Amino acid sequence: MHPLKKSARIAGAIYLSMVITGPFALIYVPNKLIMRGNAAATADNILAHETMFRLAILADLVGSVIFICLGIALYKLLSGVSKTWAGLMVAFVLVSAAVGFLNTLNNIAALTLFRGADFLTVFDKPQRDALGMLFVRLHSQGILIDEIFWGLWLFPFGLLVFRSGFLPRFIGVWLMINCFGYVALSIMGLFFSAYYETAFKVAQPVLFGELAIMLWLLIKGAKVPTPCALQPATADLVSR
Repeated sequence: MHPLKKSARIAGAIYLSMVITGPFALIYVPNKLIMRGNAAATADNILAHETMFRLAILADLVGSVIFICLGIALYKLLSGVSKTWAGLMVAFVLVSAAVGFLNTLNNIAALTLFRGADFLTVFDKPQRDALGMLFVRLHSQGILIDEIFWGLWLFPFGLLVFRSGFLPRFIGVWLMINCFGYVALSIMGLFFSAYYETAFKVAQPVLFGELAIMLWLLIKGAKVPTPCALQPATADLVSR
C-alpha cells in the first residue's frame, strides 16, 4: 500500500474509534442518568448505575487521548500541504484535549459528592446531592466551552483537505463550514441555552462533515498521485 494511502487509512481508523467513546460519554449516559432539575433523582440514578457513570468518565479520558492521536496522524498526512496550518490544527486539538481532561474532574467531583465520603458528613444528603448536581451542570458547561475548539480545529483541517489535491475539495469546504457550526452552537449554548437542542438538530447536516471525512479516509484513503501527473513538472524542469 502506498504510504500516503496508508497514512490516510490510519487516520480514518483513529477517527472511527472516537465514534465509540464520544456518543457513549456525551449522549447515552447523560440521557440515561441525569434528570434535569432533580438532584436527588440524578444522585440515585448515578449510584444505582455507578459502573456506567465511571465508564463514561473513562470514555471522556480515552476520547481526549484518541483526539491527540488523531491530530498527530492528520499532521503526518497533511503537513506536506502546509506545516503552518497543520501545526495550528494540532494546537487546537491539544487545547481541546486539555479542556476535556480538566472537565472530566467535574464528573469525578459529582460522583464523590453523591457517594458521600467520610469527610462530607458535615453536609446533609440533600446538600451533597445539590452540590453534586452543580458539578454535573459544570461538566455540561465545560462541553460547551470545548465545542469552540471542536470547531476551530476543523478550519485548518478543512483548508488542508481543500488544498491537498489527494482528498476531495468539497469535504474540505464542508469541514470549514462544520467549524462555524460548532462555534455557533457553543455561543448558542452559552447565551441562548433554551434554544440549544433545537439548534443542534438543525445543524446536523453541517456537523456531518466530520463523518464524511472519516468515512473517506477509512474507505477511500487518499488519491495517490500518478506518474503522469508529474510529467508536466518534469518537462518544465528539463526545459529550464
